[in-house]
Amino acid sequence: MTSDSQNIRVRIAPSPSGYLHVGTARTAIFNYLFARHNKGKFLIRIEDTDASRSRKELIEPIFSALKWLGMNGDEEIIYQSQRLGIYKDFAQKILDNGFGYRCFCSPEQLEKDREEAKKNKQPFHYNRRCLNLSQNEIEQKLADGEKFAIRIKIPSGETVFHDMVSGDLKRDNSEIEDFIIARSNGIATYNLAVVVDDHQMGITHVIRGNDHITNTFKQVHIYKALGFEPPQFGHVPLILRPDKRKVSKRLGDKDVAQYKEEGILPEAMFNYLTLLGWSPKTDREIYSVEELINIFTPDNFNASNAIFDEEKLLAFNKEHIARKTDHELAVLVAPLLVEAGITTKYWLETRWVYLRQVISLLKERVKRLTDFIALSNYFFNFDYKYELKAREKYFNLESAQWLSELAERFERLDPFTVETIETVITELAEKLGIKRGQLIHPTRLAVSGTSKGPGLYEMLYVLSRPIVIERIKRASDYIKKAYDLKEHI
Repeated sequence: MTSDSQNIRVRIAPSPSGYLHVGTARTAIFNYLFARHNKGKFLIRIEDTDASRSRKELIEPIFSALKWLGMNGDEEIIYQSQRLGIYKDFAQKILDNGFGYRCFCSPEQLEKDREEAKKNKQPFHYNRRCLNLSQNEIEQKLADGEKFAIRIKIPSGETVFHDMVSGDLKRDNSEIEDFIIARSNGIATYNLAVVVDDHQMGITHVIRGNDHITNTFKQVHIYKALGFEPPQFGHVPLILRPDKRKVSKRLGDKDVAQYKEEGILPEAMFNYLTLLGWSPKTDREIYSVEELINIFTPDNFNASNAIFDEEKLLAFNKEHIARKTDHELAVLVAPLLVEAGITTKYWLETRWVYLRQVISLLKERVKRLTDFIALSNYFFNFDYKYELKAREKYFNLESAQWLSELAERFERLDPFTVETIETVITELAEKLGIKRGQLIHPTRLAVSGTSKGPGLYEMLYVLSRPIVIERIKRASDYIKKAYDLKEHI
């Protein structure tokens, strides 16, 4: 391992047994920030040696999720499934140099040993049944065609390594069994493949969840057996669900890409996940990716586990939406509006200024990009259906007359600006002897169909005078007709 920051090399190594969830994404972010801060390399490896669990169709979604978060690898992607022969050679090397031995125990025998340990209320450790087989016994078993796994031989004493998060960690070797590094079918186990890959990829720092600490104690022995210098390890706290269980694919926690579909900005997700297990040591929470790269240091890792809170994520998302320009948001929102069938790509391309005005009005009211769809519909289409409770509260014969008079005043209004709109509404309310709100509420309902929204004067200005007048007149006629027919508003 080198201390030269220019040579720092880290990796993220997801398994395609499920989608990329926030726990793995957060680990990727920590590695990415560490590499970028030190001008090092961020590498990607796909750990797909377990054919029974790995699914090829999940590899591309993992890449897509990483790319969405802005994390592309700096070198060619490594696939463990293409390196099985390499692992086999290193397993043989461990066997040949005396750090490992053949284990001929059958799965049935091992299961019997596990049951016996369970019965005696003891943890199961391999009892080294095959450690001291004579050479003649080994040769006879091989001649008989007996299958064998390769186990590493754990010496007496203790295993110690320094962790970037928790300091020096140690474990008595009596607690580490002679674990398997290669199965009876010749396929390397996780721990051997990881050590070989990290060494050959030149990985200098391994930053991963603290649920891997047990693996690290094992991997230290593989490094020693192969004569490799271990990287520096950093085991970060886990991300927990609100029910305090670890975020995992097994529990059905969301694919990171699903948050994209739900209107979360990648920079908001990146920002929020960074602060789960790491702190900038300030009261500030909202950062750009570039700012996080500049201030990132592993010295600020937290030792305690973090809770993933979607409401907190939404708060971060709202802040990042507010940071964007109207044009940047319009670029993101336009395809959502088209996909939702609210308008067409051509319509938006010919009315880009209008879209930016709509975005500007609504951006402070949204927590998700997808909120723009629900909140902006009446700016593009209006079916003249009015919110029921608001209709009962604000539509009556009096308000119908007020709306008619307002429409007449708007027809004479030139120019039609935010300031002149406010003046007309204020003057009409004074003339009618009513509070301004008594006119504002039915007007809002008349032009939008809803009782809530952005500032009324700004909304009317963006909608434009012809559309506003048409909608107000139709609302007035609707009210009068309803009363003429003695229908309930």
